Amino acid sequence: MLTILVLGSAAGGGFPQWNCNCAGCRRARSGDPAARPRTQSSLAVSGGDGRWLLLNASPDIGRQILANPALHPQTAVRHSPIAAAVLTNADIDHVAGLLTLRESQPLAVYATDRVHRVLDANAVFRVVNPELAPRRPMALDRPWVPADAAGNPFPFEIEAFAVPGKVALYLEDPSAAGFGSVAEDTVALRIRDRNGDGEFFYIPGCSAMPGWLADRLRGAPLVLFDGTTWTDDEMIRAGTGSKTGQRMGHMAMSGPDGSIAAFAGLGVRRKVFVHINNTNPALLDDSPERAAAAAEGWEIAHDGMEFTL
Repeated sequence: MLTILVLGSAAGGGFPQWNCNCAGCRRARSGDPAARPRTQSSLAVSGGDGRWLLLNASPDIGRQILANPALHPQTAVRHSPIAAAVLTNADIDHVAGLLTLRESQPLAVYATDRVHRVLDANAVFRVVNPELAPRRPMALDRPWVPADAAGNPFPFEIEAFAVPGKVALYLEDPSAAGFGSVAEDTVALRIRDRNGDGEFFYIPGCSAMPGWLADRLRGAPLVLFDGTTWTDDEMIRAGTGSKTGQRMGHMAMSGPDGSIAAFAGLGVRRKVFVHINNTNPALLDDSPERAAAAAEGWEIAHDGMEFTL
């Protein structure tokens, strides 16, 4: 059995974003119940043995742990049920939380070689002591079993695979094709209980739905998918930025090339949008965009959402 906690459901900056005065952020600050605040993107998954594996380490991880009693210290003066973390890319909203997890607590950190090289090149990440928090390679395109820092395996397996995306903003090379992006910059995860009781896909960043990916997701029991923007030019029209969703490496939810259309006919039993930008009107419970997504069978993730498979 797998238990999945949505620790954070917003994109970078959270909702409301600290410096954003868009209509949605104003509603969230005012306490409007239809504009529920959200922290930055992260999940936790457990196979029922009391240990949890983080899927990305949000800058908000301290708040997220506080909000989820299952992640509180339990058995000793110094303890955490968080035993490992898997990083799907090197985006700030997915790696900065490692710095919060630096208080000499055993924690295995899995990532692609590309992401590990980024961490190794930044001296600040040395505060997460590799002797206690070993950095382990994450194989692509084949199942593997994650383990805690002591080598004890989790009761589930992971298959990581590259999906269309883009290198993290702070790593872009303007002179290179695709800003220097390579396949390992954006990965998706398929997590499956080793007893075969359940599986799901976690894809918080994706810029396109090629046929091979659609085939891979067809009939899945649960997919948590990139929901950054509603329209590709959303941030430009909102006056909050100059880049499209595609330029940032994300599919829009709507439109003929959007994720809602891409998933139509795939037979995915439960479809949930995660990593949702503060400008996305689908965050608002009473918006036409939320209603349109729901009419197509989509759920909009919120912090504290839980799934059992």
